[in-house]
Amino acid sequence: MEPNESVEAYYTVSTLGQSILDALETLGKDVGDLTVDDLAPVDEFHIRGRMATQELAGIVGIAGDDEVLDVGSGLGGSARYLASEFGCHVTGLDVTREYCDVATMLSGLVGMDGKTRFQHGSALAMPFESDSFDLVWTEHVQMNIEDKTGIYSEIARVLKPGGRLAFHDIFQGPAGEVDFPVPWAGDASMNFLMGEADLRRIAAELDFSILSWNDMTEASAMFFQRRLPAMESRPPPPLDLALVMGADRLAKFRNLGQAVAEGRATVVLGVMQHRA
Repeated sequence: MEPNESVEAYYTVSTLGQSILDALETLGKDVGDLTVDDLAPVDEFHIRGRMATQELAGIVGIAGDDEVLDVGSGLGGSARYLASEFGCHVTGLDVTREYCDVATMLSGLVGMDGKTRFQHGSALAMPFESDSFDLVWTEHVQMNIEDKTGIYSEIARVLKPGGRLAFHDIFQGPAGEVDFPVPWAGDASMNFLMGEADLRRIAAELDFSILSWNDMTEASAMFFQRRLPAMESRPPPPLDLALVMGADRLAKFRNLGQAVAEGRATVVLGVMQHRA
């Protein structure tokens, strides 16, 4: 199986879209009158969820006429938030076809289909013209990609001169390897964590300058410290990451939380600018 196919198979959940619709109905939500916030419990499955998305958006600064590319857009939660909050147009790219289909459906339900679109494809061969986007946005994606230079080269290619990359990523920490499963990998074959120094080196080689580098490891550890006891003590609510992450979600969260707390994983919110 090719790497992209392995990643897609790992993330694909049968009938995910219908499961989300059923959960919304259970909660008494009118699917004809949904808001972006109604979907937040399930459509932003990165550490600290919507809070991290808001913080990264505040750091990078987004204008209403920006063309934004969300690489690894998942179910489109970040894309819809950015489009609704700032008025920008957001294109999502994801290697998991089901995610793109569900993201398109959810954007239609909240009236954001005119501001967002989602395309199935690889971050190593993006189906876009060079110099197409003012901003590339990515959260928790590169950990599945072995060819780091490849993904950041593609990001540089599709950015307009002077364009920015906003990222929220997990990195290999100094204290040892993570235990599996984690949200992005069931075993070591899909895990390609790099160190923070690796990204700084690749950025310099590709003519990116670092505008902002914010260590969110402690805040992320506190998130898991607060979240895990509740997850372990009661069944998940109808609309929850359990729909996306499956029956072993507790093990995934527990292993990642321990890795962050023990320095085996670090978390960064950052912004880089490509050469003008």
